[in-house]
Amino acid sequence: MRGESSATARNSDVQQTRIVVPGAHPMVSLLGARDELLHIIERAFSSDIHVRGNEITITGDPEENAAVVRLFEELIALLANGAVLTTDDVERSVAMLRSATPERPVEVLTHDILSARGRTIRPKSVNQKRYVDAIDRHTVVFAIGPAGTGKTYLAVAKAVQALQAKKVNRIILTRPAVEAGERLGFLPGTLFEKIDPYLRPLYDALHDMVEPESIPRLMQNGTIEVAPLAYMRGRTLNDAFIILDEAQNTTPEQMKMFLTRLGFGSKMVVTGDITQVDLPPNTRSGLRVVREILAGIPDVYFATLASGDVVRHKLVSTIIDAYERYDAGRESP
Repeated sequence: MRGESSATARNSDVQQTRIVVPGAHPMVSLLGARDELLHIIERAFSSDIHVRGNEITITGDPEENAAVVRLFEELIALLANGAVLTTDDVERSVAMLRSATPERPVEVLTHDILSARGRTIRPKSVNQKRYVDAIDRHTVVFAIGPAGTGKTYLAVAKAVQALQAKKVNRIILTRPAVEAGERLGFLPGTLFEKIDPYLRPLYDALHDMVEPESIPRLMQNGTIEVAPLAYMRGRTLNDAFIILDEAQNTTPEQMKMFLTRLGFGSKMVVTGDITQVDLPPNTRSGLRVVREILAGIPDVYFATLASGDVVRHKLVSTIIDAYERYDAGRESP
């Protein structure tokens, strides 16, 4: 596909660009049913977009026209890679092009991590792709960001991928049981019944990626372990992919304890949201101070995710931004 530009007689600042879409891609795949995807593109750009057959005519500011052409090039490349375009794909592609990141939308949105249970897990934003790439390149990775940005989900996907590729022998998932004060012995029931409520989000992610009937067997033979953070003390974890979730609820001492469990042939991913600390008042969060402590240490990477990386309902990112503005207003003099 190529865009051809020609200045109109009406206004020297307005140009017209034509795109011919290859016949291999039906226009409905590119524009959406009832032009749903085209309407998103029209709202995102000031240029006028007119479609006739497999030709798209774009009229407007030259720079804006060029941006529309780049977007259509990315969308066609996604189709060529077997993608079925969604409204989310189009909106995220527009955001990536607007932010002028070096990564192309097609590179991000076709980056397969894991295919499981009839679906393929991929990053949905540039920051998410940088996060999963960092897991490949580094031994210890911290992912810090608000709820819904895929911190834990992508980490579990990378863990299952590493297990399937025999890069590790087991997966260990852990999180602090803050509500129980880690004193699980005072709770009624068996050990499983005591810790289950605190670890349920990790089970939920696993069930999306591993056949549910195989999980009990994998847990019984130690291939997958899900346990509260207190049960990591005194251990050395070799040949394992280890995920610490909700790390904002660790103390600095607990964070140090966890990080020093690292053994040979292992990877660690630490996830958390420093705006959602549930520790008692006047207790420091281990996740808040660890960046200062480990800054500059080789093979340790800090990934930052933001509201733009949220993959839940669109309203979630708006809510996060509203809370950030509110908190910033309270902190200002």
